[in-house]
Amino acid sequence: MRISVSQLNYHIGNFDLNKSLICKAITKAREAGSELVIFSELCISGYPPLDLLDRYDFIEKCNQTVNEIAAECHGIKAIIGSPTINPKPEGKKLYNSALVLSEGEIIFTARKALLPTYDIFDEYRYFEPEKRFSVFSLDGLKLALTICEDLWDEQPFDNKFEKTRLYTVSPMEELVKQNPDLIINIAASPFSYTKTEARENIFRDKARKYGLPVISVNQTGANTELIFDGASVIVDHRGGIYKKLPYFEERIETFETDHIISGSGSSKVEKPEEIELIHKALVTGISDYFSKSGLRTAILGLSGGIDSAVCLCLAKEALGNKNIRSLLMPSRYSSEHSVNDAVELSDRLNTKYDIVNIEKPFQAFEEDLAPLFKGHEKDVTEENIQARVRAVILMAVSNKFGSILLNTSNKSEAAVGYGTLYGDMAGGLSVIGDVYKTDIYRLAEYINRENEIIPVNIIKKLPSAELKPDQLDSDSLPEYSILDNILYNYIELQKPAEQIIEEGADRETVYKVIRMINYNEYKRYQAPPILRISSKAFGAGRRMPLVARY
Repeated sequence: MRISVSQLNYHIGNFDLNKSLICKAITKAREAGSELVIFSELCISGYPPLDLLDRYDFIEKCNQTVNEIAAECHGIKAIIGSPTINPKPEGKKLYNSALVLSEGEIIFTARKALLPTYDIFDEYRYFEPEKRFSVFSLDGLKLALTICEDLWDEQPFDNKFEKTRLYTVSPMEELVKQNPDLIINIAASPFSYTKTEARENIFRDKARKYGLPVISVNQTGANTELIFDGASVIVDHRGGIYKKLPYFEERIETFETDHIISGSGSSKVEKPEEIELIHKALVTGISDYFSKSGLRTAILGLSGGIDSAVCLCLAKEALGNKNIRSLLMPSRYSSEHSVNDAVELSDRLNTKYDIVNIEKPFQAFEEDLAPLFKGHEKDVTEENIQARVRAVILMAVSNKFGSILLNTSNKSEAAVGYGTLYGDMAGGLSVIGDVYKTDIYRLAEYINRENEIIPVNIIKKLPSAELKPDQLDSDSLPEYSILDNILYNYIELQKPAEQIIEEGADRETVYKVIRMINYNEYKRYQAPPILRISSKAFGAGRRMPLVARY
C-alpha cells in the first residue's frame, strides 16, 4: 500500500486556504497512487486556534470544511485533524480529533487523550481527553492513530522531580494490545532549537519499544509567535530513520508501507547546524507573521549595533529589500562609525534608510523638564528619554506609511530589563527576543558565511546603547558569555540559584542577575509578541506573577 505524508503551512481560521491546501495534496497523493494521505493535527482550524474554539460558529465552520474535504476523498482516504463536538453531556464540549475520510464520509475517529498544559500549551482548557482506544484497519493493515502528545507520554517531567512521566495513562500501551502494524502520529509541534533531536528520539524509542514503524506528520510555517519546523519523520521498527522531510518547507511525499514495515531503505539523516535552523525559523516567523496578517512592509531602528543589523538581514530575507525601511537616529552620544556602519549595511542589502537626528527633540525635552528636575543629577532618566524619542519617530513613520515596527531587543536584554519601556522595547513583533546575545553573534557569522554582508566592524565592536558618554553594556551587565549561561540555566532549565553557583558561577553575579530577571517581569509583560525558537520563551509559555516576592 502507498501512503503519502503531507507537511503543509496552515493559517488559523482561514478555512478556504486550509481546504485548498489539503484538497490539492489529496489530488497529488491520488495521482501518485496513494491509498492514504496523512495531514497534521488541527489542520482544518490551524494551530493553535485558542479561544476561537469557544465560538460555536467557528466549530460549525470546521465541521463544514471537514465535510467538503471528505467529498474530495474518492479513491483515496485522508487523515485530517479537527476539533469535534463532544456528544456527551459531561466533560469539555470539544475533542481534539483525528478523522479518517473516505468517499464523502468520516469512517473512523481517534481522539487525543493526553492534553498538554505546560509551556505554550493549554489544551485542557478546550478539549476533553479520550479514555477509549481502538486501531483502524485499512487494507489488511492495523493502524494505531495517535495525536501528538499521545505518543509523548514518557517525557521526563523535571530533573528534580521523582516523576518520569507526565501522564497516568499511555494510549500506545492500550493500542498495542490490539496488535497494530503501524503507528501514525499527527502533530502540531512548535520548533525549539533545543528539542529537535529529543522529539525525533521519542519516535525512535517508541518504534524500538513496540517493534513498530512510526509515521509522524508535523506542520510547518508560523502562527504569531509559534514557528513550526515540519521535519516530519518516518521511523522503521528498529528505530532507524527511514525518511525525514525538510525543516521549514512544505512537502508531500509518497512511500510504500512494505518498505517502511520491513525497514528497507532506512538511512542516516544529517541534521542541519543549530544556528542554521534558528536562522530559518526566524525568517519563517517574520514572513508568515506578515503574510498571514495581510501586512507587507516593515520598519526598524538601525543603530549600527549587531542586534539591529541581524534583524535587518532577517527581515530583508523574509520580506524582500523593497519592503523594509530603516531609520538611523543618532544623538550627541552616537559614534560616527555607528552611523557609517549602518549606512554600509543598508547599502549592501539595498534597503531604504533615512537619517533623523534626535538632538533637537531631545534638547526640547531637557529644556522643558529642567524646572522639574532642578537639583537632580542626570541619570537613566535622560537615557530613557532618548530611547523614547526614537520610538516616537519610528512609530510616526510606521503610522504614516503603514509599516510595522520590528523590535530588535535580544533575549539577554529582555531578561534583565536592559531596555526602555515605550522606547527601544516598542514594536509590533519582536524578531530576536528569544535569542541570547551570544547567539546573535553566531547568527551574524552565519549570515556572513559566504560573503561579508554585516560589516565586520559591527560584529567586533563592544556592545553599547550609546545613551551617555563612553557607555558599554558591560558597565551594567556581566560579560554576555557569563550572563547568558546564568540566564539559560535559570530560565530554560529552571535551576535554582544555588545549583547554578555549585556548577561554577559566581554567587554575587548569580543573585544579581536573578534579581534583575524577577524585577523586570513588568517590562516583559508589555513587550510585543516574541518569535519563539527556544523551549522557554518570554510570553505565553512563561507565566510569572507581577507582584510576587520570590
